[in-house]
Amino acid sequence: MRVLHIGYQQLRRYGHTRVSWTQKLHYGLVKNDHFVHSFSDRDVAAFEAPLRLRDLGRKRANRRLLETAEAVEPDLVIVGHADIITNETLEGIRDRVRGVVIAHCNNDPLFVPENVDRIAHRAAAVDAVFVSTGVRELERFAGIGARLYHMPNSVDASIERFDASGCSELPIDLIFCSNSEKYAERLAIVSHLRGHLSGELKFDIFGCFGRPPIWGLDYDRALARSSMGLNLNRQEGLYWYSSARMAQLGGNGVLTFVHSSGGFQDLFPSETLVYFDSNEHLLAQIRAFSADDAKRRTWASNTRRFFHAELNSTHHAQYIVEAAMERPHSHAYAWHRR
Repeated sequence: MRVLHIGYQQLRRYGHTRVSWTQKLHYGLVKNDHFVHSFSDRDVAAFEAPLRLRDLGRKRANRRLLETAEAVEPDLVIVGHADIITNETLEGIRDRVRGVVIAHCNNDPLFVPENVDRIAHRAAAVDAVFVSTGVRELERFAGIGARLYHMPNSVDASIERFDASGCSELPIDLIFCSNSEKYAERLAIVSHLRGHLSGELKFDIFGCFGRPPIWGLDYDRALARSSMGLNLNRQEGLYWYSSARMAQLGGNGVLTFVHSSGGFQDLFPSETLVYFDSNEHLLAQIRAFSADDAKRRTWASNTRRFFHAELNSTHHAQYIVEAAMERPHSHAYAWHRR
């Protein structure tokens, strides 16, 4: 199948990139033997703009996308968080490419009002919408036109390539990485843990409390050196919602603590993720696993195995293709249920 994939490819970061679900989706499409042409809307807008001022290149980026669609003649267009691209341009692709199917993939949380608006806006121009929050939470969008699906945060063997569960002694006991505190409630939890674990565990924190975030290889290497990690979302309680951090931690064999209100007990096997429902419960869980390294390694290994077997980029990408094109499923996808 011929796929035109519209999403931010971080070309102008020159290797200093964030872990990208867009990149993983691209890899998964290729691994499924699809022809994939990428169009990085933000980068094209900057390249096409006078003085490389991205906002001045928006119209040109939309024109270039239409040119690209005409040249590629895709069967499927997948558009991610490409806010530079207008719905009018997507309709223009339909006019130029007969029978094309268009899908929107959205990996942002529903507690951000602008993202709810983005999903509703895109749904008016696409055939299917894939959201990284569980289907139960998508009922608010009923009747907006497009078909709605849940998609997981996936791992890719070339990215989540480390396995901390295979090591009995690691320099970091517990890690938490952040880069955004807007709409966030999690710093109170981190502060609570800092106060109680000081002098007891090596607790490394990045992206808050005055410490800068880490990206690229620095981030990968930090996870590879960590026994346990906190998957704290900016807000908890949405069914099957997590930041991509959960896949990054679990996929690298780092024992992962998640809030029980996300309902991942319904998706993950037992003895994988470690659930908590209060600060004190989390503190007790951290101490228990820190004191039992064999148990820590077993649970972390189970989590890593499940991610790589079931929530990998190959299954993720093929599910999007099959659901968007309304084709029979080639795999019993673990997340394809309410």
